[in-house]
Parts: sequence; C-alpha cells; structure tokens
Amino acid sequence: MAQETEKKLVLVTGVTGYIAGRTAEAFLQAGYRVRGTVRDLSSARQTQKALSQFGSQFEITVVPDICVRWALNEAMEGCTGVVQIAAPMKVSGQKAIPAVEEAVSIVNNVLETASEHQSVESAVLMSTVSAIRRSGTGPHTFTEEDWNTEAEEMFKTDPDNMSGGMIYKAAKVAAERAFWKYRETNKPSFAMAAINPSFVHGPPLVVPNSVFKIKGTTGFIVSIQAGLDGPDVFKTYPWWVDVRDVARIIVFCVKNHTDGERFLAVSAYGPQQAVADVLRSVRPNSRVERGVPGEGYAMPGYRAPENEDQILDGSKLVRVTGQDYISYEQSVVDTANAYEPLLANLGPSIYIKKMSQKIFSYLMPSSK
Repeated sequence: MAQETEKKLVLVTGVTGYIAGRTAEAFLQAGYRVRGTVRDLSSARQTQKALSQFGSQFEITVVPDICVRWALNEAMEGCTGVVQIAAPMKVSGQKAIPAVEEAVSIVNNVLETASEHQSVESAVLMSTVSAIRRSGTGPHTFTEEDWNTEAEEMFKTDPDNMSGGMIYKAAKVAAERAFWKYRETNKPSFAMAAINPSFVHGPPLVVPNSVFKIKGTTGFIVSIQAGLDGPDVFKTYPWWVDVRDVARIIVFCVKNHTDGERFLAVSAYGPQQAVADVLRSVRPNSRVERGVPGEGYAMPGYRAPENEDQILDGSKLVRVTGQDYISYEQSVVDTANAYEPLLANLGPSIYIKKMSQKIFSYLMPSSK
C-alpha cells in the first residue's frame, strides 16, 4: 500500500494543534506526504522538529486567517485529501450569532475551495461529540444517528443568553450540519466524512516546555498525577478516546475514500478515580491521591456505571476499521509519562499546599 500512497499529498489544517499534530504524524507513517497549515511560521518549529525524520514529506504553509474565503486555495494545490481541524473559536467573550456564522463559514470555505481542485478525493471534518450529545433526554445511548438539537434550539430561540459552553456546542453542530448540507446540495466529486470524538487524551506530538502551557483535555490527567482534583468540566461526563485513535480513523477515511459517514470516537468511561487507579497501579508511591479505588466506573473495560443513563456508543469505528481502540490504561499511562518531566520541575511544595489548583484552573477542553 505504501507504493500507492507515497506520492499522495494531504492537507491538515491547524497542524500545530494537539489532534492535528498526531494526525499529520499518522499520515506520514502511512506513506503520505503532508502539508500543514499554520497562522504563523514561528509556531510550527516544534512540530517540524518532531516530524523531522520524514524530511521533505512534511511541509508547512502559512495561512494567516482560515476564515477568509479562498484562504486555502494555494495550500490545497495538488492535495488528494483535505482534513479540516483548525477552528479558531473563542469560547469566552464570544457572542453566539457571530460564532456560529464563523464556524459555518469556515466549513463552507474549505469545501468550496476543495471543489475547485480536481485533485481532491476526500475531505474529513473534525467535529465533536458535542454535535451529537444533548442533555436532559433521559436514558439514551448516543450514536452517529443523534444530533445536539438542544444547542440548535437554544440558538434559534435565545442566542443572546447562551453560555460559552452552549455557544461552542451550537457552533459545532452548525458547522457539521453545513458540512453535510454542502454534500447533499452540491454533490461534490470527493468523499466526505466527519469524526466526532469525545474528550481526548493521549501523549501529544509536542510536549510543551512548561506545565503552564499545557492546553486541552490532557490537563485532566496532568492534574490528577500532580495529586490534585481534575478540572470540574471533565467530571460530569468523563468519556474518553486516545488522540492516536482519532488520527487513525482520519487516515482510514482518507485512504478508503469513506463517504457520507460520521464516526463517534469514544473508547472508555474514565472519571477521576479511574485515572487515579490506573496511575497508582503503575506508580504505587506516586503523589496521586488514592481516593476510593473502583468508585464511579464499571469493570472490565472502563465502562459507565449502571446509574449512568446517557451512554456513548463508539463501536461503529471498531466495526468499520476492524481495529480496536488503544486501551484506556495505555492511554492514561502514556499521557502521564509524556508530562511527568514537567511536573517534576515544579517541586514538592506545590503539591503539599495544593496551590496549583489555580494553575490548572485554565485547563478547559479545547475541542469538545
């Protein structure tokens, strides 16, 4: 298969991001060439270094503002695959209507540009579980057939009073709706698929040089391995998937020209206690708080407890690809190993006084 794909070029937008970086790596490992977009060339140095073993197979192109129509026209030249991950959205201080309009505009810009390039064979959208899951529905198992109609309805009826989190969800739903509407209306020649991951952890391609620069959902594990409570946002609905599995399904979709499919990517139910139990099993003398082992989740397989009435079903990904998810234990341990050197540099007093709760208070989900 390497001979068939070695000359194919894939565009990955926002390539310095957590998911995008691992996605670029996965394509390169599969024999593709990758062109990654960044807003500023200086931000790509660490990513370029991490992927330097692939030489000229990986290249960077600067796209200052992906929101501008035709901004990706030059970057898409010669590409057979387009992976839209970049989504420059501010959750706090953002108004609902412009946020949703911008999210839709980005998707339409990408697809319109792809339609102008005959080389494009596949387009994949990085969506989110937030476009699927809604609250207040009672017992329900969410699959790729579901949509977050709650966020849609709130946006229609009361956009001026939406919280930052609900604005985020409404924008994500609208963006994916636009993606599928484009397919239905324009019937492009390229295949189209969307990926809807739950909260994502797993080791990053590039580890920041300071714990204060950690971004995204990996902060949940980092907090717990530091002996602290994890950020509250991850406690109420702790469904997880490894970033490497997200990258894998993206490559699968491009490689197989998967068309008209959504993939809910979720492998485990991992509340704070589950993280603590995994870390203490491999590091019994670590600073991780013991808690009540086994509390709040079901085994084997890190499943939701019986009293959890909203379930995420990520089995379609396994059925279609023929490959199971990376185990929850492996994902937690690999993430912790990646960040442990940064925690070691903080010194012991930060754990004793628990003052670093303030440090970790910024650890909000960047993509869910």
